[in-house]
Amino acid sequence: MENLKHRKAEITLKLQKQDGSPVSNQEVTIKQKAHQFLFGVGGFEAVELAGGKLGMPSTPGIPGEPLDPEREKYLREKLGKLYSCNNFATLPFYIGRYEPVEGKPDEARTKAGANWLKEQGIALKGHPLCWHTVCADWLMNYDNATILKKVIERIERDVSVFAGLIDMWDVINEVVIMPVFDKYDNAVTRICKEYGQVPLVKQVFEAAKRANPNSILLLNDFDMSKDYEILIEKCLDAGIPIDVIGLQSHQHQGYWGAEKVHDVLNRFSRFGLPLHFTENTIISGDIMPKHIVDLNDWQVEEWPTTPEGEERQKREIMEMYEILFSHPKVEAITTWSGSDNAWLHAPAGFLRTDNSEKPSFIALKDKIKNEWSTNLTAKTNADGNINFEGFKGDYEVVYMGKKIPFKLDGKNDIISLKGD
Repeated sequence: MENLKHRKAEITLKLQKQDGSPVSNQEVTIKQKAHQFLFGVGGFEAVELAGGKLGMPSTPGIPGEPLDPEREKYLREKLGKLYSCNNFATLPFYIGRYEPVEGKPDEARTKAGANWLKEQGIALKGHPLCWHTVCADWLMNYDNATILKKVIERIERDVSVFAGLIDMWDVINEVVIMPVFDKYDNAVTRICKEYGQVPLVKQVFEAAKRANPNSILLLNDFDMSKDYEILIEKCLDAGIPIDVIGLQSHQHQGYWGAEKVHDVLNRFSRFGLPLHFTENTIISGDIMPKHIVDLNDWQVEEWPTTPEGEERQKREIMEMYEILFSHPKVEAITTWSGSDNAWLHAPAGFLRTDNSEKPSFIALKDKIKNEWSTNLTAKTNADGNINFEGFKGDYEVVYMGKKIPFKLDGKNDIISLKGD
């Protein structure tokens, strides 16, 4: 049985009329509008949809062709389904694709996508500000000191420009492997080798915090070994302002299983920081062979979903989400691919390529919207009060034709609400 006490709060609502008198013996409806917990999915396609130009931000170059009506309809249907139960999106800021030409970032389209998602009530995160992969080729034209300077300037620019719209960032990605990454030469590995992991992490985090003091900053990695724990320890000892530990969980080679999920939670929760499962992938087709070391080395033209795989995916996603939602340190889970045939063509989505919903999505949506949500009808007492316990998040109370919003976050025992 899940222990979800930490996800809930008790509250007394005091409902008043405009003159301050109580709304006595009145039937009211209380509806949860959004969760405090972040149920996420990649939001890359919102940039294409709202920006009105073809081409995903995950492909090289700034797109220029107008978005055709058929593609727009497809994207609108897809994103509408995905965000019918998800309330959190990750937007792309890979410098090699966000700014393939120095000084010409894909700012307008990305900002349009961010605004569109915000209008749907979706919380946002940018990913990533510094990474050795998908790095900009033009950075290689400079010496290391200048590369570092330009990386810092890019962080300060983008975090500042998007402040208030995007206030959460994967600041630096996959630092454990960064200084020894040898698949190809790149500017960020160069500066990591020269200046060291912790000094580089310190500079990029401090740049992001300068640009937006209110931002929530993540260190993010796929390496779940002791090496990541050691890196986190060193960073915290150096006074680096890490707000959240990001844990990638791409499971193309098979589901971790409950034992490993619990092990990762136990090891990384000891730091006392919130945990975000930033990139979760569970496959609904054939599993990638175990001998593949770098997932990117598995190159296939097609990777179909299967009925048997979809049932397996449903079981595994539900088990993992239930474990993570039950853990008090976990604040977010992001399923990386909203639909199939995205990264590596993997069948890792909630939706098939035709936008039809997989069993995993149907089951998870039912869990989030029903079992993990609070919606009730109750009657005020003579003093206009209603006591209830609910899942933390944003609510509205409906009575006498009025809708009044309130937040249930455990910070207040009593909330007074006054109607018109």
